[in-house]
Amino acid sequence: MILRSVIMVVVVVGILSSASQALRFELQSGHTKCISEDIKSNSMTVGKYHVVNPSEAHPLPDSLKFAVRVTSPQGNSLHTAEKVETGQFAFTAAEDGDYMACFWAEDHSPQIIMTVDFDWRSGVQAKDWSNVAKKGQVDVYNLLKFIEYLSFYQLRFRQKHICSLHLWHQMLIALPFGFVMELELKKLYDTVTSIHEEMFYLREREEEMQALNQATTSKMFWLSFLSLFLCLSVAGIQFWHLKTFFEKKKLI
Repeated sequence: MILRSVIMVVVVVGILSSASQALRFELQSGHTKCISEDIKSNSMTVGKYHVVNPSEAHPLPDSLKFAVRVTSPQGNSLHTAEKVETGQFAFTAAEDGDYMACFWAEDHSPQIIMTVDFDWRSGVQAKDWSNVAKKGQVDVYNLLKFIEYLSFYQLRFRQKHICSLHLWHQMLIALPFGFVMELELKKLYDTVTSIHEEMFYLREREEEMQALNQATTSKMFWLSFLSLFLCLSVAGIQFWHLKTFFEKKKLI
């Protein structure tokens, strides 16, 4: 009973941790909308976008097309597409920073408003778990076939070992569920690893911000000291000039 509860918790947490967060927004003709994503270096990122068909019963009009451009923090173009209805991109971040995805549509008269679905994932969320699952299913299928052959030959040549045959059938039942558990545990492990790396990344960013704050505070101190020195110097020069002027006029 306890094992079943633990298994259910692992599966639910794995499903929640891998849930996608797609973004839907409206894009007006003649306007531009940009979305930024803070991505760490050496992190895989994938993005998918498409125009939502306002009428499922009819094909998408040719006017509902837009252009998209993805740029790095330094402004380098990583993905460009024009007059498209759907598309995708994938790349590995070469540097830390905010990556920008901008969407714009050509100006129309009258004005057109289109709805765009955009799904942008990075890090562990960008991993293609479907291929992992397919590969695991093939491995499990091959293993099941191998065990079936073993069971067949055991039943044919060693029929007296009924307990061993029963054990093989229990393994046949447990293997698919064990694969599901293994896949969910892999997802959880990658998620925890990503969170661990994110904590170190945030700590590094915090240290950088503290160093920047200390440098800014030091510069402001010296700038204030210089401003005070200049004010006192100007006041001294004015006092000397007035004293000299009054002495020449023999007023003092």
